[in-house]
Amino acid sequence: MKFEKLFYIIASTVLITTFVLIGYISSIYNTHYKDNSIKKIYYVDNIINAHQKIIDIFNKKYEGQIQVIPINTPFEKFSTNERKELLARYLRSKSDRIDVFAVDQIWVPRFAKWCLPLEKFTSSEFKKGILPFAMESCVYKDTLVALPIYIDIATLIYREDLLKDLPDLKVWKERLQESITWEEFIKLHLKLKKNNPFYLFTANDFEGLICSFTEMMASLNKPLIENNRLNINTPEAEKSIQLLFDLIYKFKLSPSQVCQFRENPSYDYYIENNGIFLRSWSAFPTTYSSKLKKLKAKLTIVPTPHFLTGKPTSVFGGWNLMISKYSSKAAESMLFINFINSPEAQKILYEDGGLLPISNVLYSDSNYVRTHKELKFYYGLMQKGFHRPYLENYTSISDILSYYLNLALLKKISIKDALLKAEEKIHTSNIF
Repeated sequence: MKFEKLFYIIASTVLITTFVLIGYISSIYNTHYKDNSIKKIYYVDNIINAHQKIIDIFNKKYEGQIQVIPINTPFEKFSTNERKELLARYLRSKSDRIDVFAVDQIWVPRFAKWCLPLEKFTSSEFKKGILPFAMESCVYKDTLVALPIYIDIATLIYREDLLKDLPDLKVWKERLQESITWEEFIKLHLKLKKNNPFYLFTANDFEGLICSFTEMMASLNKPLIENNRLNINTPEAEKSIQLLFDLIYKFKLSPSQVCQFRENPSYDYYIENNGIFLRSWSAFPTTYSSKLKKLKAKLTIVPTPHFLTGKPTSVFGGWNLMISKYSSKAAESMLFINFINSPEAQKILYEDGGLLPISNVLYSDSNYVRTHKELKFYYGLMQKGFHRPYLENYTSISDILSYYLNLALLKKISIKDALLKAEEKIHTSNIF
C-alpha cells in the first residue's frame, strides 16, 4: 500500500534528520557547558527575533547565575512533524541536554511521559493570569504538564480593494465581520465575478487540512472524537469534506493547487496571484509582513465561515513549553518559563513576532488594547474557539485521516471511500 511505503520513506528521512539534530544539539551543548558555575538552560524552539530578544533580556537579568542557550529548529528547515519526531527520539534517549522545549499544543499528551509535572512550580494566582483557552491545552490526565508560550486561532483574511466593485459592499463586510455562512460565501463568489483566486486554504496531506475539516464538523456540533469514539463515518464528516471538495470542483472558489498547499505555499500563492480570501492564522499578518508590503492593499481579518445550519467557530492553535524530566535544572527552567509568561515578554512576542499573548493582563489593559485594537477582535474570536482532541495518539489519527481526505480532494478515491478507509485504518492500527 502506498501509505505504508510513504511511511517508511518518511521514517528513514526523520531518522537521518534526528542524527543531524542530535549532533547539532551536542555541539551547542559542548560549546557552552564548560563553565559549571552558571546554570545553563538549553531551550529548543523555532527561535525568531522576538524569542531571542526575550532570551537576551533574561540572560542580562540573571547574568552570572543562569544562561539560556537557544537551540533553533526553524520551520524553514524542520517541518512541524519532523520537529515532533526529533524531540520524541531525543527524549527517549533520556539525555539531560535539553531542558525546555516547545511543542504544538496537540502534542502535549504524547510528550507528557517525558516531562515534569508543573503543579508544584505554579500558584493558583499564576494560573489565573493565563488565558483559560491556552491553559486547557496544558493539562493531561488532570496534571499540569506544560505552560503556554502563545496561542493562535484560525482566521479569514481578505483584500478590501478587490471587493470595492460590489454595490452592497457595506452589507457584505458586515456579514463577513459576523462570520459569514458558507452558503453566503458561495453567493458572494458568484456576485463578485472576478478571475482572481477567490478562496485559498491548505489541503495537503497534513494537519492544516484536518484543522479545516474539524472546524467544519465543530460548526455542525460534531467533534472528531467523542468519548473515545471516532466520528469519521458520519453525515457531519461527509458534509464537511464534501464542501471542501465542492469549493474546488463544483463552485470553483479555490484552485486545485490547494491540494498541494501547506501554510507558507498557500500564503505565497495568495500574494503572487492576488487572491481575495485566505484562510490563515492570527500570526500571519506579522510573520509575512515583508511579503505583504508588496500588495499595497488593505487586509481585513474576520472569522472563518460556518454552515447555515451550524454555529460560528474557529480552531485553536498555539505552542506550549515543557520541561524535560531528565533536566537537572528544573527550578531555573521554570524561572525562564515564568519570565516568558510575564506581560513584559508577552508584549515582545506579540509586537515583534505577531504571536497572540496568553496573559490575561494584556487583554484587560484598556490602554494596551486601545493601542492594539485587534486584540479585542481576537479575544472575542477565542470565546467561540475549540480545541482539537487531546489524545496521546491524536497525531497518528490525524496523519491517517489527512492522507485519505487529501486523496479524496485529489479525486483519487471517493469521499465515502476516504472516510471508510480512514476509519478502518485507524481501528486496525489499534490507535485507541
